[in-house]
Amino acid sequence: MAKATDLQIKDVTCAFEPIAFRTPLKFGDRVQKTAVLVNVDVVVESRDGKHKGQGYGSMPLGNLWSWPSSVCTPDQTEAAMKLFVEEIVNLAQICTEAGHPIDLVYHLAGEYPHLAKTLAVRNKMPEALPALAQLVAASALDAALHDAFGRMHQMSSYDVLTKKYMTFDLSEYLDKSFAGEYLDKYTSRAPAETLALYHLVGAVDPLATGDVAQKIGDGLPEHLGEWIVRDQLTHLKIKLRGNDPEWDRARILGVDQVATTTAPQTQWHYSLDFNEQCESADVVLSLLNFLKTDHPAIYDRIEYLEQPTHRDLASHAISMHEVAKLKPVVIDESLVDFDALVAARDLGYSGVAIKACKGQTESLLLAAAAQKFGMFLCVQDLTCPGASFLHSASLAAHLPGIKAVEGNGRQYCPAANKIWARDYPEVFTVKNGVIQTAAMNGPGLGF
Repeated sequence: MAKATDLQIKDVTCAFEPIAFRTPLKFGDRVQKTAVLVNVDVVVESRDGKHKGQGYGSMPLGNLWSWPSSVCTPDQTEAAMKLFVEEIVNLAQICTEAGHPIDLVYHLAGEYPHLAKTLAVRNKMPEALPALAQLVAASALDAALHDAFGRMHQMSSYDVLTKKYMTFDLSEYLDKSFAGEYLDKYTSRAPAETLALYHLVGAVDPLATGDVAQKIGDGLPEHLGEWIVRDQLTHLKIKLRGNDPEWDRARILGVDQVATTTAPQTQWHYSLDFNEQCESADVVLSLLNFLKTDHPAIYDRIEYLEQPTHRDLASHAISMHEVAKLKPVVIDESLVDFDALVAARDLGYSGVAIKACKGQTESLLLAAAAQKFGMFLCVQDLTCPGASFLHSASLAAHLPGIKAVEGNGRQYCPAANKIWARDYPEVFTVKNGVIQTAAMNGPGLGF
């Protein structure tokens, strides 16, 4: 099964880059004010030694989202995830296997659970990195390997997902229904020319001038109304509390009032994100029925709902079948592998949220499964700035049917975009509510 085109890792390095937020981001019961970027560089060559290449991956560490621990502090989870990054980079450094990036990542990922437990014991932590935190911590390395493989062959990473380059078909990673299929069936050869930009409305973000307690004064919009005017937005992702129905109703109505008053001619699209805070499906149904009855225009603007209840599907097996009859309901925090996708689908989840921060490998495989199963598909980010946003946008642009991508780094940590925006201003500049992604067709991940 060996292929001359297979990739071998020759060198791997990683670095951490702290980022300050210009304004706090509240999601669920957490508030984020800073972030850490994981930046990974790899040097590779082909199995036959004829081709060499370099790759780069970057992704936020995302500990507040991927590891919301009740027994470890945020500082502890951040430190543990940094150690995990360094350990998997060391694993990659000594890896003697050769193969497609999908296979190398799967080979390395087999060590992640044991490594997480070992780190917890060594550092006397009360719990180990959960599966989602493992994926997020490894995502920059994963991206770098895919980037390097494409660059080594002077091709797009999305053009080396065929039988010619992949060792196994998709049944090796998913199930037998994918026999004879490869990822090229579920990805586009050329990126979409444009994508709508989903603008995040965080739970503490001011909606209008009267909501601004203290101006930031950096020249960027201070509230939602100003963002709408500046970028001619059309898509809004609204963060809700989930455990406070009255607040959630008022927040949706407030956002809609600002949106429709500021841009009355715009055809608005909303997504509602509960960040796991709903105790039952009835909470979601009550909200949707309220909107459907009393505010049908707002109800019609809702495209999908995101992860209403707890990420642990085993201990919180809450059916979403009735919710999915009204609106697509996507799995996000629970989505860590194919088994989780199948479990969520059995519970009634009708869509999946693809995020580059869970790894290019897992994202491609789960996007393929979602397409085959006829599920709703969306691409979101983890407040990804700079190269990490370019990666996320490139992924979205190469998945058939995706019309929009979330990108809120420009709101919360825009300084981290500056260097990359010089080369790709069309991706970082929102005009008429969209970004231009046609240029993301270069070798590797496209940028």
